[in-house]
Amino acid sequence: MNFLSILPSLLLGALAIVMFGLGLSLAVDDFRRLREHPKAVVLALVLQVVLLPGTAYLLIVATGMEPIFAVGLMLLAASPGGVSANLFSHLFGGNVALNISLTAINTVLSIISLPLIANWAIAAFVQSGQVVPLQFGKIVEVMGIVLLPVGLGMLVRAKSPAWGQRLDQPMKIFSAVVLAAFSGIAIAKEWQALSTSFASIGPVVLAFNVISLLAGYYLSRFIGLNQSMATAISFEIGIHNSSLAIFVALSVLGNFQLALPAAVYSVSMYLTATLFGFLVLRRSAHASAGETEPARFNP
Repeated sequence: MNFLSILPSLLLGALAIVMFGLGLSLAVDDFRRLREHPKAVVLALVLQVVLLPGTAYLLIVATGMEPIFAVGLMLLAASPGGVSANLFSHLFGGNVALNISLTAINTVLSIISLPLIANWAIAAFVQSGQVVPLQFGKIVEVMGIVLLPVGLGMLVRAKSPAWGQRLDQPMKIFSAVVLAAFSGIAIAKEWQALSTSFASIGPVVLAFNVISLLAGYYLSRFIGLNQSMATAISFEIGIHNSSLAIFVALSVLGNFQLALPAAVYSVSMYLTATLFGFLVLRRSAHASAGETEPARFNP
């Protein structure tokens, strides 16, 4: 038995722990608070379910991206916001409570949207049998790896808030380590394919990331949301749970090449999100310092 043969099982266990950590930061009230700001919620969900897959598709068509990587990019587009979105939102003045609430609903929504988008992408881009569509049993597996650990984390937080709070930060660190480790494994495994295809993968992934961040922020401002809400939505849809996309590619669909767009994204997003925060958000906050903003979305 070699390492690659047990890699899917390792990733399954690691991602379950990551999802458990996400659950530790969620509460039932996070879902209830969404009713207080329907405009922000509707916009974020439309961006997540419609604009991001649509943007990924247009980039794929415009660049003539290789079919196997096209499916991988669509997997990434269908993944919900990642745990790092909360950190970036906090650093750049976003409404973290809104981030947490949107992460909760997007994570649940992805149980339906991710398999649908993945199967559509496989049918649209890959007709050679390279990838097996997500069957019912695999969909149940994805549901289990998302819902059960998240639900357990929420239960721990509800029953023992102090313990949940102590575990929250270590779990966030573990999530970052897991993401980096499996991204590195995916890149190393397919280094030759990546090095020969990076010219087509890299620019498309970067463009997708930048468009996501800009659309989240400026469309939010356009419909009248305040700076903190716009920042939260921008990072929520601009920083994806690429570890979930990598899990589906490796463990569910069993194809390393499918994981490469998410692996590249998981590295590049930290750079693009940081630059976006300093170049756009800081400047926008300074320019609008004198405006009177609506009440913040408080927990």
